[in-house]
Amino acid sequence: MTRLAPKLWLKPGREKSLRRRHPWVFSGAIERVEGTPGAGDTVDVVSASGDFLARAAYSPASQIRARVWTFVPTEVVDAAFLRRRLQRAVESRRRLGMLDEQSACRLVFSESDGVPGLIVDRYSNHLVCQFLAAGADAWRDTIASVLMEICAPRGIYERSEGGSRHKEGLSSRRGLLAGEEPPGQIEVLAGGARLVVDVVNGQKTGAYLDQQRNRKRVAAYAHDAEVLDAFAYTGGFAIACLRSTARSATLIDSSAEALALAERETAANGVADRCAFVVANVFDELRTLRQGGRQFDLVVLDPPKFVHSADQVNAGSRGYKDINMLAMQLVRSGGALATFSCSGHVDALLFQKIIAGAALDVGRTAQILERLSQPADHPVATEFPEAEYLKGLILRVH
Repeated sequence: MTRLAPKLWLKPGREKSLRRRHPWVFSGAIERVEGTPGAGDTVDVVSASGDFLARAAYSPASQIRARVWTFVPTEVVDAAFLRRRLQRAVESRRRLGMLDEQSACRLVFSESDGVPGLIVDRYSNHLVCQFLAAGADAWRDTIASVLMEICAPRGIYERSEGGSRHKEGLSSRRGLLAGEEPPGQIEVLAGGARLVVDVVNGQKTGAYLDQQRNRKRVAAYAHDAEVLDAFAYTGGFAIACLRSTARSATLIDSSAEALALAERETAANGVADRCAFVVANVFDELRTLRQGGRQFDLVVLDPPKFVHSADQVNAGSRGYKDINMLAMQLVRSGGALATFSCSGHVDALLFQKIIAGAALDVGRTAQILERLSQPADHPVATEFPEAEYLKGLILRVH
């Protein structure tokens, strides 16, 4: 006898977002649970009148109580289903020309690729996975097996860590999933530069892949420029600018380990002799530079996420305003500021308002030259605007 799937019955009127194919079901929308699903189990989501709405992964510890796998009532969530979704995501990157042997890209971008809670990044012939939701975590072994088959990497490493996972009631996990252990450093070509990636100890999955295209755009403003790369991490923006005929670059980051890697990467790209590396709190160092009367032709601000939840928007906005006020005071008149936010809770309109307020408060005039966003391997599903997190502005500052 076929076992009936557990059901989530929604409260009256709470099915509207699902009918628009938004993939999240919040705990407050649920009237009752029929059956006893465990973390990661597949459940059917039905309206108050019993109409099928979606098939989803259940997460009893999360405010996002279910993440939708499919809206098609006849589609079964099994290994074949996951294979289809993963193959579709990989083929999309292949069509974008992102699968060269030495390149790096995001292969799977969670809900936007139809695999909620799964991130897969590719560094040359190694993959790194993050299982950030209960459903993806429950299918971890199957996903690893399918990726080994369709991508044929040397190895797959897991970096399932961070606040998103903890909100799902899952502990952090790091280690080899399949194939060979990754080397301590993987060299890739990203944004026209040679980058050295440490997938075991680096940030996120080893590197930030969402700025490759933006580095090229920012570098277009670096001709014969003195560049300040704040929150430099391993120096991606500085390297792109120096390869584009910038005169010099000062890299600031609070992590000595990151800047040590930046020194190796700038050397690998033949630009280390034009770099200065400063290990310091970026806010403090920018104040020190301002007090010393230093100015630059191009300042790049690519800070970590300041806003992790909706209740942090006000405090995070103040942080973005403060750092941009400092940066604008360091730009020579007629120079450029490239400024970014990776906080999904700060949308593009709010970010622009913050930048406008910063310019007003320091008495500078700023013109928007370009608006920047995340690249094509970080797609945004039209029904899931939450996937759009990266925004940037290139400004002329007078």
